[in-house]
Amino acid sequence: MGEIGEGTREQISQANQSGRTPVVFIHGLWLLASSWAPWAELFEEAGYAPILAGWPDDPDTVEAGNAQPDVFAGKTVGQVADHYGEVIAGLEKKPAVVGHSFGGLLTQIVAGRGLSAASVAIDAAPFRGVLPLPISSLRSAKPVIGNPRNRRRAVSLTFGQFRYAFANAIDEGEAQALYRSFVVPASGVPLFQAAAANLNPWTEAKVDTTNPERGPLLIISGDKDHIAPSAIAFASFKKQQKNAGITEFVEVPDRGHSLVLDSGWHEVAETALAFVRRFV
Repeated sequence: MGEIGEGTREQISQANQSGRTPVVFIHGLWLLASSWAPWAELFEEAGYAPILAGWPDDPDTVEAGNAQPDVFAGKTVGQVADHYGEVIAGLEKKPAVVGHSFGGLLTQIVAGRGLSAASVAIDAAPFRGVLPLPISSLRSAKPVIGNPRNRRRAVSLTFGQFRYAFANAIDEGEAQALYRSFVVPASGVPLFQAAAANLNPWTEAKVDTTNPERGPLLIISGDKDHIAPSAIAFASFKKQQKNAGITEFVEVPDRGHSLVLDSGWHEVAETALAFVRRFV
């Protein structure tokens, strides 16, 4: 399985032995797989086998990630999508896939390859063909794309940058707690890829929205999201509606990009779980 870590291998083995339907969770930039831990517990209690697989070479802890920032540098959308394809190839049952932010884009890429039984993309990054580019998205991405040399670097967020991009819909105390508990550096490449996707026919930030094997897809959007506002989410939904499979859209009021992490995560997780339950 190449770069798949020992912990993920163990989760794959346990899922296969359990006979349960796996659910693969895909995180986005500035987070680790461990950010999905409460979701994994909820889905496990519902009878699924959660797989918390990180991006290639991700460290196990936030402390390790902040101590070794260069480990995140250089990861591209295509490399990470292929990595999750390898994770899924190790499973004996086709999984449901749930992703947030760039993990939401990766979820749609994986679904477009016919690898998921049902998919939930939450506040997903845009792909080629999604045209809206709100000012808040540009401001959120500026810490990375404002400097071309960041393309191959690992880039950290200051608390102020995190507050604007992720935590604008929660109070400052909770935002500080999330920043300390979850935030790590992130590869700059995916943001450059997404920003140029509509100018580059060969971009890796593209989704096969017409594959009949895509399976059911739910797109969830927080209506106060700054990184991936509802305009992006709804444009992605309209593109995905071209698929013969079921495509649904839910906008969650008064929620920002931290909606999978903050104190309101359970509402979003229950929405995702209800959708997955309908199909697998």
